[in-house]
Amino acid sequence: MSPWLAGLEARAREVLAPHVVDYVATGAGEQLTRDEAHDAWTRVRFAPHVLREVTSVDLTTTLLGRELTVPWGVAPTSGQREVHADGEPAVLRAGAAAGALTVVSSNAGTRFEDLPEAPWWLQVYLPADRTLAQPLIERAVAAGASALVLTVDTPVVSRKPAGASEASFWDLVDPARVRVNFDEGYAERPGSEKATDLGPHDIGWLAGVSGLPVAVKGVLRPDDARRCVDAGAAAVWVSNHGGRQLDRVLPTATALPAVVEAVGADAQVYVDGGIRSGTDVLAALSLGADAVFLGRSPVWALVEGEGGVARLHDELRRDLVEALRLAGCRTPREARGVAALPPAP
Repeated sequence: MSPWLAGLEARAREVLAPHVVDYVATGAGEQLTRDEAHDAWTRVRFAPHVLREVTSVDLTTTLLGRELTVPWGVAPTSGQREVHADGEPAVLRAGAAAGALTVVSSNAGTRFEDLPEAPWWLQVYLPADRTLAQPLIERAVAAGASALVLTVDTPVVSRKPAGASEASFWDLVDPARVRVNFDEGYAERPGSEKATDLGPHDIGWLAGVSGLPVAVKGVLRPDDARRCVDAGAAAVWVSNHGGRQLDRVLPTATALPAVVEAVGADAQVYVDGGIRSGTDVLAALSLGADAVFLGRSPVWALVEGEGGVARLHDELRRDLVEALRLAGCRTPREARGVAALPPAP
C-alpha cells in the first residue's frame, strides 16, 4: 500500500469535525466486525503465476452492462457535504475521470438533477410503505441512475457506542446538506420507517417500478445470495455495512467465496469492507468478486475535495496494476484462482 493511501484516515481526522469523524469511523456494538475487516483481507495468500507476459495490464471491467476502466467503485455513504462542500459531485467527477462507478446514497446531500455526468447507481432503503419510495426512485431514474442497490441489512439502525451515536450526527448536520431528494415531510408520513418485512418479492418490485437492474447489498450467506438471484437480482453485494449493523458478523473476505460459489454464473458478485489497497483488491478478485466497492476511504479522501478522490483512484490503480503483474495476471478476470487459501475465519 502506498504511504498516501495508508495515511488517508489520519489526515482526515486532523481536519474533520469530531461528530463527522465519529459518524464515518464508528462501528456497532464492540466494533469487532469493523476492526476485523481489513485483517481478513490480509490473511488471503496468493499462488502467483509465473512465465506470463504482463507488459500490458487492462483493468477494464463490465458491471451490469456498463464498461468501466477499473474493477472498483465507490460505495454509498451519507454526509458527504459535511466532509467537503462539493460533496457528491466531487466524488462523481473524480470517479468518472478514473473510469469508476459511484453509488449515490438515498440520503445524499445533492439533488439528483444536479449530479454531474457520470456513471452512477442509486442506493435504496425501502420503507414500510413501499409506495413512498417511488418518487425518489423516479427522480433518480430521470436524472440518469442506471441501476438500483437495495440495502437489505438494515431493518433497524444498530445502536452505536456511547459518544458516537447516529443521533448526534443527524442532530448536528445542516438539513440542507443531507437527504435533499426526499419529499418534504417524508419522515413524518405513516409508513416511512424502514421496512422490517423485506422479502425476495421486493427485488422484482424495484425492478418493475424503475425498469433498472437491481443489486442486493448486505448479503453474507450463500443461501440468501441464491434466494436473491432466484428472485431476479442482477448482482449480489457481499457487505456487512462496514461493521455498522450487527456486530460479530463474518468479515466480507470470509463470506465471499461461498457466496460466489452459490451464485455461479447467474449474477455478478461484488464485495466491500476493509479494502484499502490494490493488494486487497487482488485478494477480492482472486476469491471470485467481479468488483469491489470502497466505503470509508473515498470519504477520507474527500477531505481534499475532488483532487483527493481522484488521487485515491490513481493510487489504487497503480497499486493494483503492480499487484496483478506480480501475480502473473493481465486482467481482473485472470486473477480468479490466484488465492491459494481462502481467508481464515
